[in-house]
Amino acid sequence: MHYRTLGRTGVQVSSLALGAMNFGEIGRTTQDEATAIVDAALEGGVNLIDTADMYSGGASEEMVGKAIAGRRDDIVLATKAGMPMGGERNHQGSSRRWLVTELDNSLRRLGVDHVDLYQIHRWDPSTSDEETLSALTDLQRAGKIRYFGSSTFPAYRIVQGQWAAREYHLSRYVTEQPSYSILQRGIEAHVLPVAEEYGLGVLVWSPLASGWLSGAIREGREVTTSRSLFMPERFDTSIPANRARLDAVEQLAELADEAGLTMIQLALGFVTAHPAVTSALIGPRTLDHLHAQLAAADTVLSADVLDAMDAIVAPGTDLAAHEKYDTPPALLDPSLRRR
Repeated sequence: MHYRTLGRTGVQVSSLALGAMNFGEIGRTTQDEATAIVDAALEGGVNLIDTADMYSGGASEEMVGKAIAGRRDDIVLATKAGMPMGGERNHQGSSRRWLVTELDNSLRRLGVDHVDLYQIHRWDPSTSDEETLSALTDLQRAGKIRYFGSSTFPAYRIVQGQWAAREYHLSRYVTEQPSYSILQRGIEAHVLPVAEEYGLGVLVWSPLASGWLSGAIREGREVTTSRSLFMPERFDTSIPANRARLDAVEQLAELADEAGLTMIQLALGFVTAHPAVTSALIGPRTLDHLHAQLAAADTVLSADVLDAMDAIVAPGTDLAAHEKYDTPPALLDPSLRRR
């Protein structure tokens, strides 16, 4: 396992981090299974665990809390808030009212008195930067969080957040958590350069592209991955974007074979090779998944292999741009781009 400094915080984190989204109902993972995954991840050198309040309605945080009991100080613990938690209209977003309340809920579920990294799960256009940053700064000064970051923010909002912190003399976001894989490279054109400019740590999610890069999805095979069961439209190869992904996967599989690597090693080696990336978040549902992903911990791709990957999917290209979560609202809502 390699270790890298998380932005400019001085905190050392593993290049592969454990994402706990699959703990609970989403991944149909029991507490015993989650604990076994955490045990094996820590034994394999992982020291950063990332979860969120909304994963399985809070169950993921509860399961993580039980799994790390007695060894919390050895773990860099991260969680997120901002996505809806139930039907109440104010139980979401990044207002002071909600963040102060929901952090206490997360701490209770996790069974800890602080988290190391508290992340705003998505940019909230209805809340000002000053409102959010002042709340986060106060929570930091109260000792409930050590640092805070953003997740899946558009590049211009990352910049605005940095400027707002400076303008209002508040603490700043020190990390960004974007989606990144060889099939979704759009952040190379904007988010990653901004992260480097401001010295942000970058924790990338979905490096295996929802299973497309796991080795389980190939031409002529029936797609039976867990994600395909509740997101079938993302794996329907009659859709042009999915066809393009499958074509790229076939070329990448051939490249992996030639390099003596698994698809997982190729995929994780790609994202961790980018100088702006601190860690890749892996989200195993089973111990077998975890071991296959930990096998990529020491993978270092040669320049020839990385050049060949660039030829398959051009730098800065998203093969499924419609699935991005950082699209500016005006591109999705016509009323926002018309007088």
